Amino acid sequence: MLRYIGRRLLQSVIVMLGVSVLAFSVLFLSGDPTYLYVNERASHEQIEKTRQQMGFDQPIYIQYGRFLKGAVQGDFGKSLRYGQPAMQLVLERFPATIELAFVGMFIAVIFAIPLGVLAATKRNSILDGGTMVFAMVGQSIPGYWFGLMLILIVGVYWKLLPISGRVPLLEPLLRGEFGVFFSSLGQGLRHLILPGIASGIWSLSRNTRLVRSSMLEVLGVDYITTARAKGVAEKKVVMKHAFRNAMIPVVTIVGLEVGFLLSGNIIIENVFAWPGIGRLIIYAINQKDFNIVQAGVVLLAFFFVIINLIVDVLYTWLDPRIRYN
Repeated sequence: MLRYIGRRLLQSVIVMLGVSVLAFSVLFLSGDPTYLYVNERASHEQIEKTRQQMGFDQPIYIQYGRFLKGAVQGDFGKSLRYGQPAMQLVLERFPATIELAFVGMFIAVIFAIPLGVLAATKRNSILDGGTMVFAMVGQSIPGYWFGLMLILIVGVYWKLLPISGRVPLLEPLLRGEFGVFFSSLGQGLRHLILPGIASGIWSLSRNTRLVRSSMLEVLGVDYITTARAKGVAEKKVVMKHAFRNAMIPVVTIVGLEVGFLLSGNIIIENVFAWPGIGRLIIYAINQKDFNIVQAGVVLLAFFFVIINLIVDVLYTWLDPRIRYN
């Protein structure tokens, strides 16, 4: 097991090195990055001086080495627009992204598992057919369009929930300000509901279909038939024998989707004016503030790699037959 974790850690380091190369390359997408640090009327001498000061006149491998050293230390330079350290700005937005990803994943899992299990145990029933229709529709609807519909119907027409903004929840909780956290919990959740649903609807639909197909596959194997023949209660057969084995592929997908929701909510964050990393990155791209883009990409990739490492380790808990030699 320890050898497996060691190999996975080595693979994770290699992945992060690849991400660092891509993040470093972002700086050169618009040509010579020197022109990002000078005004339009700068003279040739000023441009050359800035190029030397920033090290852009050095070989590319030296520039990458300097970037990698700074990335390991969390130093991606200062934002060109804000004048503050880029990683600091990204970390300030990270709690909002975590909150939205957590709510989206909560919706995608807490509803998908019972729906998928019920659909599998009631195969070819009205419940099964309705669940599959819902899943197909949910996967077909673009998240941004669904978000706009939620804003128009639930927020504007019915006036039930706020359509933009955020009330911080994670920050006071991490600071130990529990009084502030509980006093703002209700309002914070109200702001999270609509973007959370829009974020999690696609994952909910796919997970429902995946849970159903996994349960149907497991319910058809021999040991399930044997358990039923021995008179084991159907509820025990489903939950103890079938459910745990059916969750292995689901955990794989859920682990990937956590990373996706952390990094892929850019459009949802913009639709709901949610102050997360995705919205910050979009703004930084429009302003050619590539230091922020680099910091955001590396941070999100790091969490994605860590989450997938945790998912791989969880396999041994779900199925003791799995051994990593």
